[in-house]
Amino acid sequence: MQKATDPREELRLTAATPHAPAIAVRDLHRIYAVQGRRESKQPPRVALDGISLTIPHGEVHGVLGPNGAGKTTLVKILSTALLPSSGSARVLGFDVVTEAAQVRARIGVALGGERGFHVHLTARQTLRFWAAMLDIPKALREDRCDAVLARFDLLDRADSPVHTYSRGMRQRLHLARALLPDPGMLFLDEPTIGVDPAARRDFRTLVSTLAADGKTIVLTTHDTSEAEQICDRVTLMDRGRILVTDSPAALSALFDERTQVDVEDADAPALDAVGRLPGVASVNRDASGCAHVRLTSSAAIRPVIETLLAHGAVQVRTVRPPLESVYLSLTERQAPEA
Repeated sequence: MQKATDPREELRLTAATPHAPAIAVRDLHRIYAVQGRRESKQPPRVALDGISLTIPHGEVHGVLGPNGAGKTTLVKILSTALLPSSGSARVLGFDVVTEAAQVRARIGVALGGERGFHVHLTARQTLRFWAAMLDIPKALREDRCDAVLARFDLLDRADSPVHTYSRGMRQRLHLARALLPDPGMLFLDEPTIGVDPAARRDFRTLVSTLAADGKTIVLTTHDTSEAEQICDRVTLMDRGRILVTDSPAALSALFDERTQVDVEDADAPALDAVGRLPGVASVNRDASGCAHVRLTSSAAIRPVIETLLAHGAVQVRTVRPPLESVYLSLTERQAPEA
């Protein structure tokens, strides 16, 4: 008896343009018209303001930005859930507008949060429904559902209603659904929002495994430390525009002049004195008690260290700024004047 084959596998292995990047975005705009008579005099809201971006195959690419930056709008357009106002976007060689069906056949999408499921269905029933919607052959559906349930440690609760799931379990079910068709590309929108540290660690391990399998992964997040750990490159967005795209290490090196000084044993008077020095952007103490002094230029290093030493601090070191500091620096530069 011949083994059943999944026609989606053939689709996934056949690219429209063999040497095309995984994602190619050119001058993409998305504008939302303000609805309602009372708001009719307000200007339209610009969610994406002419962005261009290229992502190669096999890359884990993070899109970072605050609420309203345009991250989710970008993912919705790339996953064919939303039409652009103008510009073009191609995913795995296919146009997201004119070849949307071909794009959908090759991608998996997981949105953050707890919505998107019929909460009175079980996880197994949910995945069976989506397997049918995705045209996965009947002969493969049960095995495919069991495989993704096992991968996300949900097999023992597969026949429990989704409304009995914790938030972290629902997040894992979102990811299981995204992997159901074994897609070549994954779009993950805020995949770890609201989950505990252990679930975040498991997610990072999963992403590394999927990347090793050759999948292209695009994830949006607010968590700069998460992006720094798992992403090959990151795109920093603010108010519908791309500020910069590069590897986390390259971005930190690019902004190395905004040096950070860390001190383990400074008391409050020492930090107050440092905070008044020219060239000091901020002084913050973390939960462990370590103080982080962020500088506007390397010229402030010497007076900061001298002040700390004069107040009795001895555990002082200069460090390259983390990705979070780079992002804050960029968004501060972009902030409109009051």
